[in-house]
Amino acid sequence: MGRKTVAAIWVVAALLALGSEPSAAQQDDAVGRGEYLVRAAGCVACHTDIKGGGQALAGGRALLTPFGTFYTPNITPDLEHGLGRWREADFQRALTKGRDPRGRPYFPAFPYTAYSGMAAQDIKDLWAYLSSLPPAARPNKRHEIDFPFNLRVSALVWQRLFFDPADFNPDPDRDALWNRGAYLTRHLGHCGECHSPRNRLGVVDGTRQFAGNLLGPDGKKVPNITPHEKGIGDWSESDLSFFFKIGILPDGDYVGGAMEEVVSESTRHLSDEDRAAIAAYLKALPALPGPVSEAEARRSDE
Repeated sequence: MGRKTVAAIWVVAALLALGSEPSAAQQDDAVGRGEYLVRAAGCVACHTDIKGGGQALAGGRALLTPFGTFYTPNITPDLEHGLGRWREADFQRALTKGRDPRGRPYFPAFPYTAYSGMAAQDIKDLWAYLSSLPPAARPNKRHEIDFPFNLRVSALVWQRLFFDPADFNPDPDRDALWNRGAYLTRHLGHCGECHSPRNRLGVVDGTRQFAGNLLGPDGKKVPNITPHEKGIGDWSESDLSFFFKIGILPDGDYVGGAMEEVVSESTRHLSDEDRAAIAAYLKALPALPGPVSEAEARRSDE
């Protein structure tokens, strides 16, 4: 079957009869689960030009990076500009292999490096939901990327050197809450893609995951979310859960920047149980200092 998630938590998976055609009720359930997952995976905030008043998931959101500006694609079922001509297998390959229907590699601004650990059933449900949407005839905009990173061959080389697709395997020494949080944080919610430092080639520093990033999306500093004193060390799990739901920090201030969209378009739509799972996982991480520059990171490793 492929990848597994924390099956005990996903009791709805029992509704799917393997090896048979799904009933109309089961198809509706898949769409409903997919709608939840599209929020959990952060698709709405990234694939919607919110500031420009664009249709949900019709693309056009600009993402500034050290390599240039990427524009997120249309992922509605539009036949010309969206996913209307895709098959479910194409969608699965995009998420788990970082390849388009013609086999061309995606740039790692698309977080397939995290999505590669998604459960096969979650991918099916996401596809069911996206396929149910009204198509939006919004053309995709070409990326504005600096040479030589604009060459598709550079993405191919990057994948061969740095991309290692990995299944999510629950840790038997941890409880279901921690494992659910690990799956949501590391894969579906791909938090480490923004909250971890990267080197000059855009590779996440695996030794400093979640320790913050001085040069995150749109050139903004992204905070440390490990239990370090410079991170979330003073936050309780309930503080984190409440923050994910309302967007209020423990000191009473409101979240700003890109995280404001994450809360409004993603985490506030999650269940209380899933928000609690993310909080439990983050509080169990090793406390790491940061964010630090690449030079500082090299010096600390010497």
